[in-house]
Parts: sequence; C-alpha cells; structure tokens
Amino acid sequence: MELDSQGVEQQVSTGALPGWAAVEQQVALAYQRSRDHADGVVADYIPVLATVDPELFGVCVAEVDGEIHAAGDADVAFSIQSISKAFVYALVCEELGHEVVRERIGVNNTGLAFNSIVAIELNDGHPMNPMVNAGAIATTALMPGETPDEQWEAVRDGLSRFAGRRLELDSVVYESEAATNQRNRAIARLLESYGRIQRDPLAVVDVYTKQCALLVTARDLAVMGATLADGGVNPVTGERVVSPEVCRDTLAVMASTGLYERSGEWLFEIGLPGKSGVAGGIVTIAPGKGGIGVFSPRLDSAGNSVRGQRATAYLSRALGLNIFASAAHPAAERTVEGTHDEH
Repeated sequence: MELDSQGVEQQVSTGALPGWAAVEQQVALAYQRSRDHADGVVADYIPVLATVDPELFGVCVAEVDGEIHAAGDADVAFSIQSISKAFVYALVCEELGHEVVRERIGVNNTGLAFNSIVAIELNDGHPMNPMVNAGAIATTALMPGETPDEQWEAVRDGLSRFAGRRLELDSVVYESEAATNQRNRAIARLLESYGRIQRDPLAVVDVYTKQCALLVTARDLAVMGATLADGGVNPVTGERVVSPEVCRDTLAVMASTGLYERSGEWLFEIGLPGKSGVAGGIVTIAPGKGGIGVFSPRLDSAGNSVRGQRATAYLSRALGLNIFASAAHPAAERTVEGTHDEH
C-alpha cells in the first residue's frame, strides 16, 4: 500500500479513565457478574493444562499512571501461552522496524484456526500474521541472539520488562508442551521449506515453546497491556520497553487478529485490541488509558476464556473503553434537533 503518510506526525487523543473509585468498583462488578458463569472447558490438548482448577478467575486493570485494580484470583500464576506472541512481536518490531516485519510476517487475518497448516500453503508459505502459530514461530526466529539460548534469554528479558518483574519458566508446562508439539514442529519445517525461517526450525520451536510456558498473573497481563497503552513505558517501573510506533503497530495487529477466528466478533463487541491464550488468560489494551488482564481456564471452541471475555466486555462498556464508541456533541445534537423542527 502506498499511502503517502511520510512526514505526517502521529497525533494522539485518547481521553482518560474515570476516577480511581469508579474503576475499582467496576472491576469488582466485572468479577461478580462473571464468576458464576460455568460455560466452556479447559484446554486438554496440552496434558498439564487439563489439570488446572476450572473455577479460578481473576480480573485486573492497570492504569497508565500505575494504579492497579484487582479482583478474585488476579495473583494466581498460569502460563502465558499465545499471549506471548503479541509481546515478542513488539520486541521484534523494535529490533527490525515496521517495514521489515510487515513484509516478513504480515498483518492480515487468515480466517482459519491458530495452528492451521492450510493457511500457510494457501498463501505460498507466508505466515500472514504474528498471532497465529506460523507467524509467531517466524517472529520468534527473528529475535536477536546468536544461539537458541541467547534468543530465549532475549525473549524472557523482554517479556519481563513488559511485566515489570522477572518472569519464570514453568518447567512442567514446558515439558508437557515439548512432548506434544509435533504440529508446531511441522509448521516450522514447512516455513523453512519456503525460506521463511533461516535458523534451525526445531530450535526455534523450542524457544517458542519456552516463551509460551512463562508464568504470569492477571496482574502481570494488565501491566503488560498498560505498557502498550502508554506508548511503551511500563507504568509501574517507568522503564521504556518499546517505542510508541511499535505500540501502534502491535495494537493494530492485535485488534485484527488477536482472538483467532473470533477476532472480528471481539472487535465488534468489545472494540479494543486484545490477545488470548489457551491457559485462560486474555490481555486487552485501551490506548492511552490502561490494560486489562483476566484469567479463567474455561475456554470457548476457539480457545478464548469464556469468563474472561464476559468480564472484559463489561469493563469495555462500563469504563467507556470501546475505541469505536462515540456520542453526539451537544452542539451537534442541537443542530440536528433544529433541522428536524424545520421539516
């Protein structure tokens, strides 16, 4: 696309969250409204995830000024899974830049399942976007580091900076996934055959498997989301993790592809960039305002937390977060009313 936007400064106008007490109250209500909802099932294709307590449920909002609002099991640790894709993508964008990553990884929704091999073949080996497994594996392959160990440390360090604390590997989850990730290994081999991965594909899959097994909490996800909401500055530590331009690119991709084949419905109903993981986490970002982290292991058929979606939908409406929502300006309302009166 040639849009002739070079040299045009990006303006930002995002508004603000309601006061502290209002946010605190709405987070508590979001938790209360959704905690007894029992639809969905825990992921079982990764054996260790099938053993998780399905009743766990946490909700957290982190504001861009560092204020935290939490309810329920917001400090229970779980594996980040596919939510890691968004933050590794941001790190790679920071390293390589907008144009390179757009060309190599892509930004368009496949319309197919997150682990689809058909999508790769239909697009001549192009991974299409970084939120499906093919694109995520290709993205991880671009992380800096001469060896797989160095790449893994770069991933862990980068995601820890987003969270504002050092994240640890869940070795049990990692070993369980490593023993059952034959499909991801096949995807990596296929990408290699198309020239999309220049490293040992199985070593790349191993780094990717580790990144998915990092332990986070709903509180961590909220802070990570708030970092993207605040132009790349962690609101708790004050550290700049990535640039505002990288945040913009990452949020755009999350908005269009973050919830797999349900991404269109998510954007239509909730109106915010988000990313889900099959352990039951979802991170959602309100640009300029804050991040929402939710955790509940029961998933819908697309792999998205059921209670997490419900709580996020409530907060989007109750806190005025939907980026597509608008209301008529009072002067505009008077003009419209006057026009109607004349006719």
